[in-house]
Amino acid sequence: MPDPRRARLSPAERRAQLVATGVNFLADHSLDELTMDVLAQRAGVSRPLLFHYFDTRQGMHLAVVTMARDSLLVASEPRPELAPHERIRDTLLRITEFVQQHPRTFHSLVRGIASGDPAVRRVVDESRDLNADRLLEAFTELGRPDTPALRVALRAWVSFTEETLISLVIDRDVAPETVVRYLEASLDGAIAATDALAL
Repeated sequence: MPDPRRARLSPAERRAQLVATGVNFLADHSLDELTMDVLAQRAGVSRPLLFHYFDTRQGMHLAVVTMARDSLLVASEPRPELAPHERIRDTLLRITEFVQQHPRTFHSLVRGIASGDPAVRRVVDESRDLNADRLLEAFTELGRPDTPALRVALRAWVSFTEETLISLVIDRDVAPETVVRYLEASLDGAIAATDALAL
C-alpha cells in the first residue's frame, strides 16, 4: 500500500526528496555506483517514477551533483562583514570542516566525476570558478589589481586546495586548523608568484 505521506508531496518536493536521497548515498559510495535501481530502492519508489523525474541516469547524476555542490557552496559562503584576510581564513575553515563531516561526498565531487558526463563535470567546474571569484573579490579589496595572472593563480589554487583537502583531511585526518594554516601559506605563495608573470 502506498505511503500516504509520500502521496502528499508536490512534484517539486518529490524530486527534491529523491535528489537528497542520492546526495546521502554519496556519503558511503561513489557517484558511479548510483544507478536508477539503487536510488529507487533507497527512496522506496518505482524505477519508472525516477525516469519520470530525471529521464536518464545522467540526468539523475546531474541533479545529485548539483545539490551536493550547492551544499558545499552554501556551507562556505564568505561572510561579507569580515575583513578580507579574516574572511578567507573563516571560509577555508568552514570548507575544511565540511570535508571532515562529508568526506565521501566531497571526494565524489572532486574525483568521482572526473571521467563522467561533461554536463556533470561542468557543474563542478562552475563551483571552482565561483570559489576563485570569491577569492578575487577579497584580494582586489586588499589592493591587488585584477590581472590575468591573478586569476590564473587563484583558479589553480582552488584545484590545489581540493587535492590538499583530500590528502590531508580525508586520507590523513589532519586537524582543520593545521590544514587552514597550510592553505593560507600556499595561497600567499601563489599570490606572490603572480609578480613574476607579466600578464
